Amino acid sequence: TIQAGASEEEIIEKIDIGGVSLIRAAAKNFNDVLVVSDRNQYAELNNLLKNQQGNTRLSDRKQFAAAAFANISTYDNAISSWFADSTKALRYGENPHQKGFFNGDLSKVFDQLHGKELSYNNLLDIDAALSLIEDFCDSGCAIIKHNNACGAAIDSNQITAWKKALSGDPLSAFGGIFVFNTPLEIDTAKEVDSIFFEVILAPGYSSEALEILKSKKNRIILQTKKFDWPQTQLRSSLNGTLIQDRDTRIESAFDFKTVTEQQPNTSDVSDLQFAGILAKHTKSNAIVLVKNLQLLASGTGQTSRVDAVKQSIENADAWDLRQQELF
Repeated sequence: TIQAGASEEEIIEKIDIGGVSLIRAAAKNFNDVLVVSDRNQYAELNNLLKNQQGNTRLSDRKQFAAAAFANISTYDNAISSWFADSTKALRYGENPHQKGFFNGDLSKVFDQLHGKELSYNNLLDIDAALSLIEDFCDSGCAIIKHNNACGAAIDSNQITAWKKALSGDPLSAFGGIFVFNTPLEIDTAKEVDSIFFEVILAPGYSSEALEILKSKKNRIILQTKKFDWPQTQLRSSLNGTLIQDRDTRIESAFDFKTVTEQQPNTSDVSDLQFAGILAKHTKSNAIVLVKNLQLLASGTGQTSRVDAVKQSIENADAWDLRQQELF
């Protein structure tokens, strides 16, 4: 009803009361009643009745009751989200033939200052961008493409950080997501303006920088806010949900154990910490090459870690980073 664009009156009229109550009552009485709350359960029920001469076991009835309560919960959550106005229809899902929605309050994460509506894929990249930059201990920036960093650097000078990040893979940066953890300055805005990108995120913008970036009407400009990340991550899997704690660990120098004769210097340790952050936020198999707090290249999402190493070295060679004696 909501997806069809119905009026508020029509949507409220569609909220079921009796049906949900009957399902709940039947599920509660699973000792004596088997409740079927989803048409997708018909085949399973049919097999049960055939194999057990028309009878059901207590374990069967309990399983169907659990599914019933889950369906009720999903239904009630959908109603609650609509009343809270927290379910936002997106242009489409991961692909144009898929529907997409976001359930939550984006206004607590950022303010959109300019540009077109956010898409499903934009939100995935924004999540990856903010998750990564959250772990930076100093000022820096990153370039995200398909949920992975194709460029990243830490430097006290913002425009230097940007140039370092871009040099890691300027080809992949095209159409990417740019994220900064310091207010965007005018000189950086001039550099960024010369490249096509989908979204830029920063905790603030100088008035001059904002004017430059708004020159393209579809550019999505977001001003980020401090917000509380959910402490658990959920992902639908099979006929249920996988749940895990959010990974908040950042390795420090105290976590490192030197097993070689040559001891790392302070710069080596800083690079190793930075590499650990980037590897954490890169899809496995993942190899990242880092020097002087700059991502030189990465091998991302390979089935073989050996191939990931080869890919990262080839990418570094492609942009002449080896010739710059960064290795």
